[in-house]
Amino acid sequence: MARIDVTVRGAGAFGLACAWACQLRGATVRVVDPFGVAAGASGGVVGALAPHVPENWNEKKAFQLDSLLMAEGFWAGVEAVSGLSSGYGRTGRLQPLADAQAVELARGRAGTAAELWQGRALWEVIEGSGADWEPVSPTGLLVRDTLSARIHPQQACAALAGALVAKGAQIVAEAPDEGVVIWATGAAGLEEMSRSAGRQVGVPIKGQAAVLAHDPGAGVAQLFAGGVHVVPHADGTVAIGSTTERDFDGLGCDAQLEAVIAAARAAVPALEGAQVLARWAGLRPRARSRAPMLGAWPGRPGQFIANGGFKIGFGMAPKVGAVMADLVLEGDGAGIPDGFRAEALF
Repeated sequence: MARIDVTVRGAGAFGLACAWACQLRGATVRVVDPFGVAAGASGGVVGALAPHVPENWNEKKAFQLDSLLMAEGFWAGVEAVSGLSSGYGRTGRLQPLADAQAVELARGRAGTAAELWQGRALWEVIEGSGADWEPVSPTGLLVRDTLSARIHPQQACAALAGALVAKGAQIVAEAPDEGVVIWATGAAGLEEMSRSAGRQVGVPIKGQAAVLAHDPGAGVAQLFAGGVHVVPHADGTVAIGSTTERDFDGLGCDAQLEAVIAAARAAVPALEGAQVLARWAGLRPRARSRAPMLGAWPGRPGQFIANGGFKIGFGMAPKVGAVMADLVLEGDGAGIPDGFRAEALF
C-alpha cells in the first residue's frame, strides 16, 4: 500500500477541499471521518455562496472574493473527474431596498464594488420587473449582484469525495495518522481544540433551514429578503435559511425555523403554499475570530487546522484548500491572512 502523505480528518467542505488541493499537487491522501461524508454542517441544505458587502474592505472579504472567483473553475474540475453534479451555478442574487436611504447606500456600494471586485462582477441597483421570482420591495428597486452563486451542499461534498476516490484517494471511517495531518473536524473539533488550549477557540452555532417544493425556472437568481437566504437549486427545489442560534436547547427543528419559513413566504409570495420537503438543523463551527481558522496546530508538529467555516465554508473552500496545500506540502503559509492564523487563537 502506498505511503500516505496527507491525512485529513473531517469529510466536510474544508476537509474535502484541502484533500483535493493536496491530491492535485501529487500527494497521496487519506480522508478519515467516522460519520461519513458531509455528516456535519456541510450536510446542510441552503448553499448560498454570497459575498460580503463591498465596503470596509478587509483581508477576510478579499480572501472570500478570491475564493468566489475561483469557484466556477474549481467545481467544474471536480465535476469533470467525479462525473457528479455539485449543484454549482453563478446565478447572482437579488435583494429588496426598503427606503430611500437604503437606495442611496446601495448606489454608493455599486462604485466600490466596481473597484474592489476587479471588474469581474457587478453590484447594481435595478428596477423590479414584477416577475414572480422577485422579492417584495417597498421602493420597487432591487440590488442585483452577479458574484453570488449557489451550491448544493450534499451534492458538492459527494462530488468532491467522488473526485478524490477517482484519483486514488481513500475515504475511510477509521485509520491512524500518517504523514502530515489536517484537522477539519468542524464544531466538534473546535470544542476539542478549546479543551486542548485551555481557552475558548471557537463555539458551535446552531442553524436551521428548510427545503421547499418550488421550481422558479432554470438559472434564476437567489434572493436575500426578510432576513433569510432563498436559494433555488437545479433539482427544482428552493432552500431557505437560516437561523443563527448561540444559545439552544437541543438540535431539533423548532419554532425558530417556522419563523424563517414564514419570513421567506412573506418576502417572496411565489413560495406561499409551497410544500416543505425537508427541515434541517445542525451545528456550524464559528472560530473566536469569526474568520476561518487555518494553520499549524501549536505544539503539535506536523499537524494543521482548517476549521471555522461557520456560514461561509463552501464559499471559502476553494481558496482554503489551495492555501492549506501550500502550507502542508511546501511550508508556504504566505497565502493565509494574519487574521485567519490558527496559532493566534491558542
